[in-house]
Amino acid sequence: MWVLLRGGYPLRILLPLRGEWMGRRGLPRSLVPGSPRRRYRKEALPALEVPVLPVTATEIRQYLRAHGISFQDGHSCLRAPSPFVKALQLKDQTGATASFSLFIDKTTGRFLCMTSLAEGSWEDFQASVEGRGDGAREGVLLGEAPEAEDSEEVQRIWDRAIPLWELPEPEEAQLARVMFGLTKVTDDTLRRFSVRYLRPARSLVFPWLSPGGLGLRGLKLLSAEVQGDEVHYKETTIPRPGVYHNLFGLPLISRRDVEVVLTGRELDSLALNQSTGLPTLALPRGTACLPPALLPYLEQFRRIVLWLGDDLRSWEAAKLFARKLNPKRCSLVRPGDQQPRALEALNQGLNLSRILRTALPAWHKSIVSFRQLREEVLGELSNVEQAAGIRWSRFPDLNRLLKGHRKGELTVFTGPTGSGKTTFISEYALDLCTQGVNTLWGSFEISNVRLARVMLTQFAVGRLEEQLDKYDEWADRFEDLPLYFMTFHGQQSIRIAAQDYIVGAFRKFATDNSCHVTLVIHPRKEDDDKELQTASIFGSAKASQEADNVLILQDRKLVTGPGKRYLQVSKNRFDGDVGVFPLEFNKSSLTFSIPPKSKARLKKVKDDNGLVTKKPSSGKKGAVPQNSKTCLGQAHHPYQPDPSKPSR
Repeated sequence: MWVLLRGGYPLRILLPLRGEWMGRRGLPRSLVPGSPRRRYRKEALPALEVPVLPVTATEIRQYLRAHGISFQDGHSCLRAPSPFVKALQLKDQTGATASFSLFIDKTTGRFLCMTSLAEGSWEDFQASVEGRGDGAREGVLLGEAPEAEDSEEVQRIWDRAIPLWELPEPEEAQLARVMFGLTKVTDDTLRRFSVRYLRPARSLVFPWLSPGGLGLRGLKLLSAEVQGDEVHYKETTIPRPGVYHNLFGLPLISRRDVEVVLTGRELDSLALNQSTGLPTLALPRGTACLPPALLPYLEQFRRIVLWLGDDLRSWEAAKLFARKLNPKRCSLVRPGDQQPRALEALNQGLNLSRILRTALPAWHKSIVSFRQLREEVLGELSNVEQAAGIRWSRFPDLNRLLKGHRKGELTVFTGPTGSGKTTFISEYALDLCTQGVNTLWGSFEISNVRLARVMLTQFAVGRLEEQLDKYDEWADRFEDLPLYFMTFHGQQSIRIAAQDYIVGAFRKFATDNSCHVTLVIHPRKEDDDKELQTASIFGSAKASQEADNVLILQDRKLVTGPGKRYLQVSKNRFDGDVGVFPLEFNKSSLTFSIPPKSKARLKKVKDDNGLVTKKPSSGKKGAVPQNSKTCLGQAHHPYQPDPSKPSR
């Protein structure tokens, strides 16, 4: 979100929502779709962005009462009779009305009808109730069906996949079981969950079945790669991850079930169900997110146990998901040496039922003792790299100082006007987004279309306007990223007191929701020959005081040549390391992490006789050697940290 302050000073907000993206590019050549679905049309214009007003649970209840719609209060949803089921279908054999089959999310207002599978936004529901617009037409709000190409691809892959026990060569079946850790998972378990094996891709195939198991809506392919002594898994979903909402194991759930175990992987669900006999469900995107569209399917359970993985990130995700599901009904399995992933526990001969009995309640009082925290402290000490957060792949120098991008922190970023703040922070966010960090962009300064164009150029590392034939290919990959944009746009004038309130509100939001918030704030007016400091941030000292990290994009105006950009970390609450590192802008890719192609530049140097001569600095015959003190690439800038000294 970007808020424009009085006097033309904008405050911009970048919200990564946490938590590997991938499309379907990893399929064998014979299974990859054909030509792109879309074709570029020069006359095509972008659709207008219409802001959607947020809705609260109180407003939803008031609306239902005003229209005479009875409802029941659930854990995360409101239940009501569905207006999308015909009158004849609402009656059972005794003439009584059917049970409440419509679920309305208390937070977003989005609804799902379990009977007709109609779903949509709160505005769609209002339109249907009031008999206006497209929402009133029968079938308009039915759940989005897969595109024809996706449906054909899903069916083609499913038909080619076969059960493991039907492989013609026993050695191949045994190798597949070893690769995926299924040596102790029985054929009966694989048959019950309808798991198959795709031989050309050497991948397990997990189906996404419609409620009741009547139709095939999508697939997840899991491949295994051996790297050294470890096995790494790669997931590919059809349709794309953003709309792949498969609670694996849902067709096996009975209406009478009141307890369920949520896992982060399908393999763990197989192991848990086989070992304990309890209902188990696997989240479609693991620890990355819990899509709101899945909440109605979890309303029937009085107790939910989250056993998502065996590392610190899984534990943090479990606590976050419990808040969304209602922590009073949730319990968490804490990762540990004797409590690994469910599949590993089965292979090690551990008692999975005993591990489930050690699950800790997610609900706790406001005051805790160290006894309740000691295991979490040990977890951070034992997993230093994970505790440091997600590391940037494009900015290794940023990793050296900040160590990583952590949840629950507030970062303030500033820099002179025209220095490239928006361009840098978009690449900063894109780096994290490509690693699976859910990201919400809010901009009051530039439109979402222009922002998305910049990020797509950075993602493709090149100008797509010069190669439009590749636009669909890059756009499809970009669409798979967990990236979202707010629809608010335009100048907003606020006073400094209001800015302090906003900063405090985002500080609280980051802490309460375990979400990293990045604010981009313009600096005060400073002299061009002076570098910016932490005190240069516009407004009072509230922003720098509340921030965990302060980043400053320095743009030095050099008299002898073009300006030099440096990123300065002036505050780091995690471990105190601060310092600076140089940045070089690549105009063709709009990136700071990928330097432009080297060009020969003439630099004045003195020879042994004191005479001034001109020599090319690099890239051509006669260039000054890279280890020469006069080489432009080795010239030491007064604000560049000395590698022989500590960075603190």
